[in-house]
Amino acid sequence: MTTLGLLSIEPLELKFPLELRKQVSCTLQLSNNTQDNVAFKVKTTNPKKYCVRPNTGIVSPQSTCDIIVTMQAQKELPADINCKDKFLLQSVIASPGATPQDITSDMFSKGAGNAVDECKLRVIYLPPAQPPSPVEEGSEEGSSPKAYSDSEKRKYVDSNDRSSEVNTHTYPSSIESRLPVSNL
Repeated sequence: MTTLGLLSIEPLELKFPLELRKQVSCTLQLSNNTQDNVAFKVKTTNPKKYCVRPNTGIVSPQSTCDIIVTMQAQKELPADINCKDKFLLQSVIASPGATPQDITSDMFSKGAGNAVDECKLRVIYLPPAQPPSPVEEGSEEGSSPKAYSDSEKRKYVDSNDRSSEVNTHTYPSSIESRLPVSNL
C-alpha cells in the first residue's frame, strides 16, 4: 500500500482485462492512518467509460474504504492497448462528525486555500485471454507449424452446425482423423 499524503492508496494502477461486451471492475482501497476524518473525491478523464462508486466519501480515522471502479462494456477492442485514461483522487481533512452529504466541490478547490492532496492513478488494459493453441501430436511445442499441401487436406462437415447450409472447412488429413465423426 502506498501512502500519499492523508490516505494510503492501493493499487496505483487500475488494471482492466479487455473483454468485449462485458463490464469489468476493479477495487481501489483507501486507508486513513491519521486521527482525522478525510474526505475524498475521485475524478476521471473519461467519465462516460467508467463508473466509480462511491465517487465521494469520508474515510474515518484508522479505517479503510473500498471503491469499485467499473469500466463499461466495450463494443470493440481499442486500437491502442496503451490506455490514456487516468483517475485523480483528491483528499482533504474533513471536520469531525462530517458525513458524505457534507462534501462539497469547494472542499477540493485549491484556490480557496484548502490543503488538497492529489494522487493520479493510471489505467492499464490487460490483453484479452488467448485460448491455448493446439499442438499437433508428435510435434514439439515451440517448433514451427507444419505446412500441408492441398493433397494432404480433406473437407469435413461441421457436426455442430444445425443450419440448412453446410459449412465446409479444410483440415489436414492428420488432424481430420482426430475430429468427431458426424452422424448426418
